[in-house]
Amino acid sequence: MPQFIVSARKYRPSSFGGLIGQDNIARTLKNSIMTGQLAHSYLFCGPRGVGKTSTARIFAKTINCMNPGPDMEPCGECESCRSFAEGRSYCIHELDAASNNSVDDIRNLTEQVRIPPQIGRYSVYIIDEVHMLSQAAFNAFLKTLEEPPAHAIFILATTEKHKILPTILSRCQTYDFNRISVADMVRNMKDIAAAENITISDDALHIIAQKADGAMRDALTLFDQTVAFCGTDITYDMVIKNLNVLDYEYYFKLTDFFLAGDYPSCLLLFDEILSKGFNSLHFISGLSSHFRDMIVCCNKASRVLAELAPTIVARYDEYSRKCSIKFLYEAQGITTACEAAYKASGNGRLLIEFALMKLCALRGELPSGDLQGAVAAAPAAPAAAPVATPVAATIAAAPAPEAPKPAAPAKEEKSSTSISNLLKKAMQTTQVKAEEPQAAVELAEEAAIEISDEVLADAWKKVTDNVSNPRVRSGLVKFSPVYDKDSNTVTQYVLNSAQKEWIEKNLMVQLQSDLQKVLGNKDVSLKVDIKDDAAADEARKPYTTREIAEAMRQKNKDLSGMEINLDLEIK
Repeated sequence: MPQFIVSARKYRPSSFGGLIGQDNIARTLKNSIMTGQLAHSYLFCGPRGVGKTSTARIFAKTINCMNPGPDMEPCGECESCRSFAEGRSYCIHELDAASNNSVDDIRNLTEQVRIPPQIGRYSVYIIDEVHMLSQAAFNAFLKTLEEPPAHAIFILATTEKHKILPTILSRCQTYDFNRISVADMVRNMKDIAAAENITISDDALHIIAQKADGAMRDALTLFDQTVAFCGTDITYDMVIKNLNVLDYEYYFKLTDFFLAGDYPSCLLLFDEILSKGFNSLHFISGLSSHFRDMIVCCNKASRVLAELAPTIVARYDEYSRKCSIKFLYEAQGITTACEAAYKASGNGRLLIEFALMKLCALRGELPSGDLQGAVAAAPAAPAAAPVATPVAATIAAAPAPEAPKPAAPAKEEKSSTSISNLLKKAMQTTQVKAEEPQAAVELAEEAAIEISDEVLADAWKKVTDNVSNPRVRSGLVKFSPVYDKDSNTVTQYVLNSAQKEWIEKNLMVQLQSDLQKVLGNKDVSLKVDIKDDAAADEARKPYTTREIAEAMRQKNKDLSGMEINLDLEIK
């Protein structure tokens, strides 16, 4: 039985043309070889599995090739290329900085650099995971990296560029490798599957590529794992079962429940997902990605951002037409906030269930495909009829104008509901509450109420109910207001001068305006006075600091003597 070699090694690129997703870097390196402008040190940085070490090996192989092609690809036939392919080349040296990160390892390297190559023109030193070198090792490496022998070239590779000293970065040409796109990974895995006589669907390849998260090596590892599980005939269902990936169908079912406002079905489906062993955090993260893909599929220009199989893109296009843009934005906000708060929550399941219920409460009604047409054709929403509230018993007894008969309820619109109608439904409760005082004012004006003590008391209660400060409100209702018909003035008494001054400065204009509206009398005036009779004195409590000090002196006669003896004054 032949020895099995994993696909990541078996199909590792051996030329610049075989690199996937790094065309700009390959072109730059080939041009530098063609023009002979080779630097003495390079830094390759980027995510894992995107081809940093492979590019370094191809570069080292090409610059030592004795017969490179016209497009600067290694010939593969000369002694240098054959020794490289067989693993016996003395021109290429690889060092793992994760396990050789001390000063002694760097000293051995600097001594080895002095030896010229036996075959070829350059000795290439590839140092992988260079960010793992210690501070002392970096310092020991600086001089050699800046001025190496003419035959030495260093290629440093790392996934964490920010951990490398600026003095090292300044001595290197830096190349940033990109994440490999889903389309490129699917294309490469399809070629490998054809070479291995494996039948696999495009949907299954897209799932593997998305799971790899931009790393070709991870994608090929998952590909080998799937082949070991499924054999040579691989389907979409087998892949999601093997890789423990939640099927898109669950998210589409949840979307139907959200649009229907069916939160019990959402909770039951979420429980089913958990019972199959899926992680709650991965579920809510996938739901956020689901809404993101729906948003980008709403427009043809942004549809290319959805890195999905063509059949799945068609499903997203269909569902994006069912949902309003507002619904998708708010749903994205709910899931993102839930995902951010998950780790800090003591009950993650309850947090996600609450997010699902909030999504059901959104109930997006306007299809996103008809959004612009609905905005242009939306009729003006009719103003809601004011709700009249009686001011007092006498107002309730007065004959009121005949109210118009309510219009027959219109049939509910499904997909052509206008934005104005949506806003009207959402703001109906707030609008009715906001119009109650105005309706009461209009009714009072039409009834021409005579101001009696009962009417004045009820009107004053309605006016003071709008005062937000509870202490001020209690001071305004401690005594009943008094109306003087001759001067058309309402006098409201308070306990002390501090209350009187504050009300006159901060609240007088508003109180008088509200009182005029409620009584339907624009000429009535309001004034505030201090109650100075015996009942007020008995009821009044010390308010200002001076009144409190005076109350203390009356309660304790020795306090005044102490002030005199000590030459002090209690304020």
